[in-house]
Order: sequence, then structure tokens, then C-alpha cells
Amino acid sequence: MRGNADVRTTGYGTEPPLQRFLASCHQEFKSDNSGELADYIPELKRANPAHFGISLVTIDGHVYEVGDSAAPFTIQSVSKAFVFALALDLVGEARVASAIGVEPSGEAFNSIRLTNDNKPFNPMVNAGAIACSGLIHEVDGRAAFERIRDKLGQFAGRELDVDDAVHASETATGNRNRAIAWLLRNYLVLQDGVDAVLDIYFRQCAILVTARDLAVMAATLANRGVNPVTGVQVVTPHVVARTLSVMTSSGMYDYAGEWIYRVGMPAKSGVGGGIVAALPSQLGLGTFSPLLDGHFNSVRGLKVCEALSARFDLHMLNRSGDVRTCIIADYDIFGITSRRSRQPHEQQILDDRHSDTRVIELVGALNFASIDYVTRRLSSEPPGAPLLILDFHRVPDITAAGAQLLAEKIATLGNSGVTTIISGVETTSPVWATIRAQIEEPKRLRHFPLLDDAVEWAEDQLIYRYGGFTETKETAHLSEQALLADLAPEETAALAELSTPRRYDAGQRIVVAGEPANSLFFLQSGMVSVKLPSGVRLASLGPGMEFGEMAIIESHRSADVWADTPVKCLELPIDSFADYRQLHPQISMKIMRNLSALLARRLILANAKVDLLSAY
Repeated sequence: MRGNADVRTTGYGTEPPLQRFLASCHQEFKSDNSGELADYIPELKRANPAHFGISLVTIDGHVYEVGDSAAPFTIQSVSKAFVFALALDLVGEARVASAIGVEPSGEAFNSIRLTNDNKPFNPMVNAGAIACSGLIHEVDGRAAFERIRDKLGQFAGRELDVDDAVHASETATGNRNRAIAWLLRNYLVLQDGVDAVLDIYFRQCAILVTARDLAVMAATLANRGVNPVTGVQVVTPHVVARTLSVMTSSGMYDYAGEWIYRVGMPAKSGVGGGIVAALPSQLGLGTFSPLLDGHFNSVRGLKVCEALSARFDLHMLNRSGDVRTCIIADYDIFGITSRRSRQPHEQQILDDRHSDTRVIELVGALNFASIDYVTRRLSSEPPGAPLLILDFHRVPDITAAGAQLLAEKIATLGNSGVTTIISGVETTSPVWATIRAQIEEPKRLRHFPLLDDAVEWAEDQLIYRYGGFTETKETAHLSEQALLADLAPEETAALAELSTPRRYDAGQRIVVAGEPANSLFFLQSGMVSVKLPSGVRLASLGPGMEFGEMAIIESHRSADVWADTPVKCLELPIDSFADYRQLHPQISMKIMRNLSALLARRLILANAKVDLLSAY
């Protein structure tokens, strides 16, 4: 539910646990009136000390809000993280690195001091933030601030305004920042336009946001640069990683070490009372309370962040995981066929060569370590199966590093004669895009959106390789139909007399779900697919097979049957068939026994799949 802030109740009439926890934090900490309003910018002293808002946004775009989450305040130094991300995106990492360092300073945020090579220590102190504004000014000139405001608005998911009174107050009292800016100009960190760059910096600090805005902005960083509420790709994952790195080491002023030790999330605070914290792949948190401690961090905001991290063990360095869980199933195709029905001699080839096809079903978000486990599992065993299916339909994401390892293994397998088949992902899927980006002219690689399609293709390869491929075969003999097995020639001839030849074009629907089941069909040539009304394929049938046979025991059709190719078949009216069976009860017994065998085989296949998955 993207952007849905209405989380007061669920379908069961209760608040979600996280909503209740945030509400309890707000109730507990709102009475803490310790701390002071920022006073070095006169306009900030006008803030309401009772304001206290909390918002948390998940990476699927769900918004939690408590208290004064919609109260506007100026972003101040929280802007530094996002303007740094913009600078990386706009001028590139090399240019930013030439002007700004990434080391903690050990100094106050407004220190007038540079590194030994005359650069700001990092972009989270004032000197580094002014340098970032200068880099953007080099590109956009007078339009630089609008570029910044637009980018911060993309992070927040809405257009952001500026508090003109705070901007004027910062401009009037910003002599220390002027000293920093001229120091940067002296060492050519700022190329020109010192006053213009300072005005950009003062304006970006005066941009108005809410706790909810900060949470969405943080969630965008947590979501690899994609705003989870709007779906917009704001910055690249590469930029996100660099931004979060500097926030981790330097985002909380000279409380950064204590913060990462206690809370363990990349974060940035501002003297306007805001704190933004991002936990990669999980959530973004925004808090607002203008009472500040001695490190210029929000007192209540710190308590919320510490409580959330401690209660749910969210410290980013306290993670656990078992790479072995990325494989949910590993099997050959013995007893696990595709939905395409086969002629007996074709099925015999598959039964004899079942170990030539190996299927590995993967699950969960795959990273470098999990794909390394998969490749080691493949490397530790003899090549064995010449056909390898890797199924991704339970995989929501794969990292570039994981995809690179996978691509290298696919290339190695191809060189040794193994055909790898990727299944379970559409060509438009981000997972497939990540995998495909790492593969250069792969040998022996195939791709299918569905696992069943991949298994069917592998079956076709085996049948073709071992001389049993019969797709073009045409049969007019009812004696070859499994439903009529063991009937005498005169008995099948009598049934043929009761049947009518039919022809259907490719794409034509032969049987319609829900209609009366008044006939059954014996397929002589071509291919048909049995599908649910939703389009899910239940089976594919070829020459010598029957369909609509459930009419013997059901009054209405339960599925559609479509002609995949031009089709020739015999249609036997169910009334005529019933009359014939009544006159020849011994034949009826044979047919019902054959039907039971067909249904039993389908059940055995279904149970085999269930047993296979239950073993993992």
C-alpha cells in the first residue's frame, strides 16, 4: 500500500504492533523537557518546545505516524546528507573526492579547520556541506538552489517550501560560515561566487520538512535510492552506499561514535530538531523535537531511535543469516514432470534419463554470500546433469555481486557442456536485468518465465537427443489412446463409428470452462493446452491423447482447452459413449479402470512435488 498513512486499524480492528510501539514511545518521551532550543540562529528560538513527531516508512511504502509528524520545521544540517548525494550524482565521485574528504573530524560541526591537504573533513560538517553547495553551483550557477530543492523534494515525495524568516536569520548571523567559506575559497575548494554559494547553503538549511518527510527521505536511502512512496528512482544505489557510509561515520556531530555503538543505523541530525535514520533494505525513520542536547541532537529523537533499535534489535552490525536457506529444493525430474503429457515411449526416455536434468529452486533475496554457496554446491559435485535449471520465482532481488558470481559459474558450466536454464523471472524483472547485465554472450544459457516451461524444454531436449521426439506425429488409431487401452480392435472401431472428425485452428478454444460436458475428444494431430480461466496451464497434450475425458464423471467443464497448433481430433458425444458402455459393460469396466489410472498418475505427480518441497 504505497503512501498509505492510515494505519490506525487493520482488518482485525487493532493497530499494528509497530504503530503501538511508536505511540508508546511518544507517550513515554513527550514529558522529557530536558534540552534547549537552538539559540545561535535567533529564529530557531521561536520553535514550540512541546512539538514531538515520529514517522517510520517501510521500503514497501507503508507510513507510520505519531504525534506532530506533520508539523513543519527547517531541515538544517539534515540537508547535508541529501545534498552530498546530489553532488555525487551530479558531478561524480571523483570530483567530489577531490574537494571533500570522508573522515570524521573530531571537531565541532562548525569548526574552521581543514585536513592536512586543505579539504573539509567530510560533507556532514559545515565546511564540507558548503563545499557540496559550491560543486552544485559550479554546474548550475543561479539555478543551483532550485536543483537542490527539487532533489530534496524527490527524496521526500513532494514539493518543499522554504522558511524565509529562518533563511534571513541564518544570513544575518552566519559570520562563522562566511569565515569557513572564504577559507575554502583561499584553498580553491570553492572556485568562485562565495556569497552566492553561502546563500545556497543558508537556503537549503531553511527548507521546510516534517517528520514524515524525513522518514520518506530515509526510506528512499534504505530502498537503494528508490522512493518507496512514489516509486521514483531518486539516486543510484552507488550514491546511496557512499551517502550512508558518511552518515554512519559522521552524521551525528561529535556524538557519531556513541550513536553507531548504541543505535547502529546511518543517521543525520539537525539543529532544527530533526533526525533522519535509514536501515538499509528495511526502513526509514524521521523524528522531530526541537529540544537539543549538548551535541545539538534532539533529546526525544535520540530516545526514540535508541528505543526502536534496542526493542527490535535493529543494529545494522548485529545481523544473522544462513546462506544454506537460499536453496529451497534440489532435485532431478524423476516423477516431477512438466504439465505436458507424453506418449509412453517418450515418458520412458524421461524415466530412464531423469538424472540428466537437475532443478535447483532458490528463495529469498540473494546476495554475494548466498550465490557463493550455490556455486560451491555446484562445484563440489561432478557435473552430472547436462541440463541445469535454476528457478528464481521465489527470489525478489539479487545483488550485482551475486549476479556476477552466478554469471561466472554459468560460463564455466557452459564450457563444460552444461546448459543452464534460468526460470521464474520475466524479462522485465529487475532480477533478470541484474543477472543479464553480468552475462556476456553466455554459452548454453536459456531463459523461461515459468519453471514448468523450463522443465518442458529440458524434457524436449532429452526426448530429442534419445530419438523419441514425436511432435509432428499424426495418429488416427483410437487403440493408441490411453483411455482406450486394452480394448479389442472391433471395440475401438465401434467407438470410432460413434465419433465425428473435427478440425480447429491454432488459438481456437475447443472446450469452454463452465459449459456442459457433453463430449470427449481423441487428439489425432497437433497440440492442445488445458488451462484454467485465469490462464494457468494445467496440461499440454499431443497426438494419441484424449481431453475432456472428465465428462465421463462430471456434468460441466472445469477448464478451457485451447488449440496451440492446427488440431485434428475425433469428438465422441458423451450420450453415445454412455449408451455404448451400457450395452458393453465389460468395455465400461476397462475404460473406467484406464481413467482411474490416468487420475492416479496425476495425483502421484502432485504428491511427488509436495513430498519434494516438504523435504527442504
